[in-house]
Amino acid sequence: MGTAADSLRSELRTLVAEHVPPGFLGAFTDDPADLATAQRFAAILAERGLLCLAWPEEFGGRGASAWEQTVVREEMWAHHEPRGAQYMGVNWVGPTIMRHGTPEQRRVHLPPIARGEVIWCQGFSEPDSGSDLASLRTAAKPDGDGWLVSGQKIWTSYATMAQWCFLLARTSRGEKKQQGLTIFLVPMSAPGIEVRPIRCLMGPHHLNEVFFDDVRVTEADVLGEVGDGWRVVQEVLAYERVGIARYARCERLLQRAPRVLGDQWEELPAELRGRWARMLTHCRRARLLAYRVVALQSQGSVRPGDAASYRIAVTTLDQDSAEVLMEIIGLAEPAGTEGRRFRAEVEDHLRYSHASTVASGSIEMQRILLARQLLAAS
Repeated sequence: MGTAADSLRSELRTLVAEHVPPGFLGAFTDDPADLATAQRFAAILAERGLLCLAWPEEFGGRGASAWEQTVVREEMWAHHEPRGAQYMGVNWVGPTIMRHGTPEQRRVHLPPIARGEVIWCQGFSEPDSGSDLASLRTAAKPDGDGWLVSGQKIWTSYATMAQWCFLLARTSRGEKKQQGLTIFLVPMSAPGIEVRPIRCLMGPHHLNEVFFDDVRVTEADVLGEVGDGWRVVQEVLAYERVGIARYARCERLLQRAPRVLGDQWEELPAELRGRWARMLTHCRRARLLAYRVVALQSQGSVRPGDAASYRIAVTTLDQDSAEVLMEIIGLAEPAGTEGRRFRAEVEDHLRYSHASTVASGSIEMQRILLARQLLAAS
């Protein structure tokens, strides 16, 4: 990416070292101090113009390139995402509002995202409409000058702390299930919304059920056109699926293993060290696939299959690298404070990897999307 990218990486790593405590494993742990750390760090990035680096200046960014934003994405994910849930607003909620929102929606929503002050959650998946998102049943029924929304969402990350929900609901029925879907920007404080946390391996705050009981929304809450939500969602998912640089954390952990183990590294079985080397190769493959999608997004020509190919590579990398790293720390005992921290990071990586082939669309659906694109091109 060049000298500018190297300088940006150095700046970000310095900020992480100065403002993120050693042993930090993300914002959403049992310790409230971790979320507070992330909120402070997001504010520091925002003050320096680094949080929404590639956003246009008129919306609170610096007008930087998509490649510079990719550097931020990589460094944040490599260091356990010290922005907390801000990546959601930065990567796709804000850009989607820029493209499809009204002037008033831009005025209300973009400045708080650019300052790192607001947390968003995504109201997409439902108990019987996960991978088949278009079959969702949450309905917005006409009521005077607005709608009443009723239904249930599930696996909703950050819903317990989010101030806003990017909600997909059905406003009408058409010949195809993708028709009649509408996006609403809904405050989580609205009457009729109930959040129930789902305990899981990844810890608190990650996954929740969200219930909507006659939640009132108006024309001002609609993003884009009524009934045109599916088209916007396809664009959103392409940005979301490449927005988390999972390969960066995999690569950082893999590269740290020999340094942390020291002399014990050479005592590991040659077969295991060979698999470790293959994982580094797979990290490079996932990175290059991500860069391909970033380039396509910059040209405005990204297709669902393009993002799917990256997702397939990076989610399998997540799980395969976690398996190799767990075997390494199982055969060698990382010593000292650094060793204990490394073990904690690897175990955290393993927990996240369990969900990686399901989150943001299952790997089976990604394969279907990629197959359809390849067949259409043949």
